[in-house]
Amino acid sequence: MSERRTTIFEHMSGLARAHDAVNLGQGFPDFGWPEDVVEWAAEALRTGSNQYPPMRGLPALREAVAEHYGRHQKLRAAPDEVTVTSGATEALAATILALVKPGDEVLLFQPLYDAYLPLVQRAGGVAKLARLAPPDWRLTAEVIEQGFTERTRAVVFNNPHNPTGRAFDEEELALLADACIRHDAVAISDEVWEHVLFDGRRHIPLSALPGMVERTVKIGSAGKIFSLTGWKVGWTIAPAPLSEAIADAHQFLTFTTAPNLQAAVAYGLAKDDAYFEGMRADFARSRDHLAAGLRDAGFAVLPAEGTYFLAVDLAASGIALDDVTFCERAVREAGVAAIPVSALYAQDAARNVIRLCFAKRAETLEAGIERLREARRLFA
Repeated sequence: MSERRTTIFEHMSGLARAHDAVNLGQGFPDFGWPEDVVEWAAEALRTGSNQYPPMRGLPALREAVAEHYGRHQKLRAAPDEVTVTSGATEALAATILALVKPGDEVLLFQPLYDAYLPLVQRAGGVAKLARLAPPDWRLTAEVIEQGFTERTRAVVFNNPHNPTGRAFDEEELALLADACIRHDAVAISDEVWEHVLFDGRRHIPLSALPGMVERTVKIGSAGKIFSLTGWKVGWTIAPAPLSEAIADAHQFLTFTTAPNLQAAVAYGLAKDDAYFEGMRADFARSRDHLAAGLRDAGFAVLPAEGTYFLAVDLAASGIALDDVTFCERAVREAGVAAIPVSALYAQDAARNVIRLCFAKRAETLEAGIERLREARRLFA
């Protein structure tokens, strides 16, 4: 049996609970969900079916997903190209198990969401690791070519990017698309943060680039779109040959997803633009609140273009501790939890960056800022 590993998010949240700390580590919001979507789920639970829905998802949700991306991203997706999953992590698992065979190489970009590497390994794949470097985390031709070989079967790519908060631009995406086409690789495009973008940015789906629609699996998440992370409703969109393989794997993982939640997500995806614009504006205010408070406390804050997260450069903040030591001591001694970004590398880690979640109410952020101010006083 392989060594049991607890995720860094569970570890830091456990410490936050044990020390009654402000939890700016794990990425869940404490505000912002649409009450009408929650009420729709409650009503569907009371009055709708509570038996097994179709394995690939309720027809209403598959249609809503396709229509949503046609409206928001100009994608031409058919409902039969959509597979509904129990969260985006299950979508990743089903996709990797379906498409990666033992010995296939899979390119991953560090720092990375911590599920990617173990999922590739459990499928028998061989992970090839490319490294994004602080403070700008740019996706360059050199970074891309670090990992591609003649054996590359797939690339797992996250945009907007957790944990860095980057939203990769069209030039960067074109470099990746060109490499996928030249190497005949499938792109597993984790786009769960696609609606959580700031400062006028609009999401560019990887499948929209020339030559990519036939080789891209797009992964989405209702939990991120609606700030309902505990619902665990996600989906894949892929051309028929890939989609059918993914569904075959999905049926032996979770088989299906709670029907009342699917019904509520279908309703929510049809909400007008005002919801999405308001959600982005609310999270942008929270980002700016936390960033301003941290800068006032003497921290060097890196740009946050999307997601719920911003990063802090400890070395540039005058703190000589590495990120793991800082986070372990901060939660115990200053009462605030953060994520050490080095935990999201498998090798050659950056050890001077921490990740903070700003998807919190103003009073939560204020408490976190004051405790981080105390941590800097203790450790700088």
